[in-house]
Amino acid sequence: MAEARHATPPVPDGEFAFSWEDFHKIAALVHGEAGIMTPESKAALVYSRLAKRLRAIGLRSFRDYCALVESSNGVEERQALIAAMTTNVTRFFRESHHFDHLVQTSLPPLLDGVRKGKRLRIWSAGCSSGEEPYSIALTLLSMMPDAAERDVLILASDLDPDVLARGQAGSYPAARLADIPVAMRGRHIDKRADGNFQFTAGVQQLIRFRQLNLLRDWPMKGPFDIIFCRNVMIYFDQTTQDNIWKRYARLMSPGGTLYIGHSERIATDALPFELAGQTTYRLKGVAR
Repeated sequence: MAEARHATPPVPDGEFAFSWEDFHKIAALVHGEAGIMTPESKAALVYSRLAKRLRAIGLRSFRDYCALVESSNGVEERQALIAAMTTNVTRFFRESHHFDHLVQTSLPPLLDGVRKGKRLRIWSAGCSSGEEPYSIALTLLSMMPDAAERDVLILASDLDPDVLARGQAGSYPAARLADIPVAMRGRHIDKRADGNFQFTAGVQQLIRFRQLNLLRDWPMKGPFDIIFCRNVMIYFDQTTQDNIWKRYARLMSPGGTLYIGHSERIATDALPFELAGQTTYRLKGVAR
């Protein structure tokens, strides 16, 4: 039925035949698997990203591709499809005001607790290739140099196993390090023989990388003192966003801090958070 609404295909004269029926099948699958909304205005983007997959696996049309990803043999390709449809734009110390708030407000009382034997748990949800959790780890180490020897842990999760593997490796080209303060670079990053730079074992010890679909079951129990979830919710509809905010709240410590993306907002009248700074929220009391 979707096909009848359009007189022309979504991408005229493309290398591969691509119909509106194909587009809507792909959009529905992406939404069902990962909660990601794909409006018709992104049809050309869908074609561009998935044409690479068709070439890679030797298919001739999007109809064939849809048949594959909808079949029982298409489990691996469905994962590749979701990875192709997500945007992994990140950098070290992105949205620096969050790290200022981390240093000035969130971490000092928590680190006092760590010094007295308490645990500290931070979650980087949608961590992409690792720049965010490594930025958090460097910040922690700047305030508590022996953090890796204490009960301190950063969970770094993402849907895409390929970007997680890059984060797990902890190796980056020099150009990616420009936003890391020089003092942190000299203390916690070593140059490798191949010209890339490697985070030291002390930094990597603080982080656990795990694959996680935010729409599925979450195996971790919490509680988390701090959660970073930045520029992730923009892909979800409002109902999905609200459900995930509530799930975060149930896993957070009382008064825990949630950092979100610059274009994201939380409805504090309906959800158990209060605004604590620029795109920074604090959990109200104990979530139930």
